[in-house]
Amino acid sequence: MTPGARVAAAIEILHDMTDGLAAEQALTRWARRSRFAGSKDRAAIRDYVFDVLRQRRTAAHYGKSDSPRALMIGLLYAQGADLDALFNAEGHAPVALTEAEKSFPNPPTDDATLSNLPDWLAPHFDRSLGALSGATKQALQDRAPICLRVNTSKIGRDEICENLRSEGIETALNPICDTALTVLKGARKIRNSNAYLEGLVELQDASSQAVVAALPSGGKVLDYCAGGGGKALALAADPGRQVWAHDIEPRRMSDLPARAHRADAQITQIATSELSQTAPFDVVLCDAPCSGSGAWRRAAQSKWTLTPERLVELTEIQDDILDNASLLVAEGGMLCFATCSVLKVENEDRVTAFCQRNPAWKVSYQSRFNVGPQGDGFFAAHLTRD
Repeated sequence: MTPGARVAAAIEILHDMTDGLAAEQALTRWARRSRFAGSKDRAAIRDYVFDVLRQRRTAAHYGKSDSPRALMIGLLYAQGADLDALFNAEGHAPVALTEAEKSFPNPPTDDATLSNLPDWLAPHFDRSLGALSGATKQALQDRAPICLRVNTSKIGRDEICENLRSEGIETALNPICDTALTVLKGARKIRNSNAYLEGLVELQDASSQAVVAALPSGGKVLDYCAGGGGKALALAADPGRQVWAHDIEPRRMSDLPARAHRADAQITQIATSELSQTAPFDVVLCDAPCSGSGAWRRAAQSKWTLTPERLVELTEIQDDILDNASLLVAEGGMLCFATCSVLKVENEDRVTAFCQRNPAWKVSYQSRFNVGPQGDGFFAAHLTRD
């Protein structure tokens, strides 16, 4: 595909999303009807679509509209691209820009456009992050790092770096967690690499890994909101642990058996009805459903679909999860609450509210991981009973 054809494809996908189709679904549908597109084409088009989602207000400002074509024009103008070379109707490229489209406004000056957030969300960021608010808003407009978790039950971090390098994948040690690597080159080769297929590495954000690394070793551990099972796999890398994985929607864990087999990890999936008879657990980890605001670089569409009402609903779900999970913790055990959110209303406020409802519980550890070049935004708190 020509560079211009890639732009046209991105416009087509953005148009498909105007009826509410999720970005991943729209990308998948386009790929199925566009078998001619190579892996590099698909990657470039994906980058365009997600760049628009991360910087939608800026793109709309420069494009003077929120139509798919205007958003792509505005994004590419902001990126300093040669618009005449990309919009020339040659080789399936979009038609040339009109004179009106070539007339670009001055740079934006309002905080909402510069932050690329809905108006109602900006105050939440300021309240939650204080002096770090501006840097976080900016960081969420960039692409996220690709991180690997080394399965230390099978191989050391230095050795796996050499193995990956031999397969054309360059990595660097990630300072956030001792099991984490940042991929510098060859990211598209990971899923077909021997290191991945043999369970030596998993794709997992470094901050997410750090949440698990901060937990006590050994013991009987429950991943209460397991989802796809990434944290359960990280927990099971400690041979001294017995690990259970639970999710209110078990289908989310459908890939976990294959991933656990690949990693030589022992994980027992458990249904909600079986929790009370299997309890108590030494550690119950609750990576609760949340806004995902700390990971919006990866799921940028979510920041435009989140509403004030949904945020309130999420905090109520988080409260229920903490209350229910606390009943499963052994005497002297630990309840860990975590989110991939940067919003205080989903993090510190939920922990405070839980302790007010349950005064026997105290916070023994609390930490934030900031959005940055090494990892996503995360929050974790450890709760123990007096």
